[in-house]
Amino acid sequence: MTSVLDASPLSVMDVLRGVRDTRPVANTTSAAGLRAQLEDGIFDVLGPKLLDTPLTIRTSSLRVNVATINLSNSSLGQVRGILITQVLRLLSGGVPVEHAFDESLMAWRCDVGDNELTTYVDQLAPDELARLSTDVSAHSVTLKRSLGTLSSRWQPRTSLRAYQRLGGGNVILRDVIDLMVGTTASHEASVALLDVTTSPLGEGAERVLRYHALVQTLRTSTVPLRSSMFSTATGELWSCDVDNELLARGVDDVLGVLRAMKEMA
Repeated sequence: MTSVLDASPLSVMDVLRGVRDTRPVANTTSAAGLRAQLEDGIFDVLGPKLLDTPLTIRTSSLRVNVATINLSNSSLGQVRGILITQVLRLLSGGVPVEHAFDESLMAWRCDVGDNELTTYVDQLAPDELARLSTDVSAHSVTLKRSLGTLSSRWQPRTSLRAYQRLGGGNVILRDVIDLMVGTTASHEASVALLDVTTSPLGEGAERVLRYHALVQTLRTSTVPLRSSMFSTATGELWSCDVDNELLARGVDDVLGVLRAMKEMA
């Protein structure tokens, strides 16, 4: 499950792609059963009544102690994560990144224009801005050193958004995959999912990996080959092959979150 890349000659892409000869046949039959399990579980939790406002589950819903994070640190951390995602997008498109902070900030502004977080960056004091720039540059070095070669033949897609509506509209699953490679049109399972985080891997990371795999399966009706998460804080990669057991645990994770959300409502 765990691969510390600093102690291995393998790159992130080596782990994601794996050995082609060992890939299983693409599973296109499990998605319907998983959706039925979710629908039954949602009905058990919420009943038949249509909610005024749907309950929305995201990857952040699978993490812990989100509410205890300091707002200022959370904003800085969120910006850092966004900028490293932009670095990943540039690298995936074959664009060399020499000045990570400036180039990722420019790419981000071109992507979203002005919003609350870009305004937050504009209002940072000079020492805070310098600290953010240094931080982004350090995380970018780790990403570039560990990512490895990314061939255009693997059809890389970045910041891929997914949306699934369940329970008659009572529940919405939202997801964003930082990097996806491979195709669902292959006879073999070839789709690999990568989540890049600027935080150390810890509690909740495995649930997020399962969530990515589950939502991807529901979205495409094809089970992905592998779901992985890389930390630019530590250079650590967690990767798991996707099978029916992992997806069933992903269903349990979602229903557990849903029960918790109902209790808090």
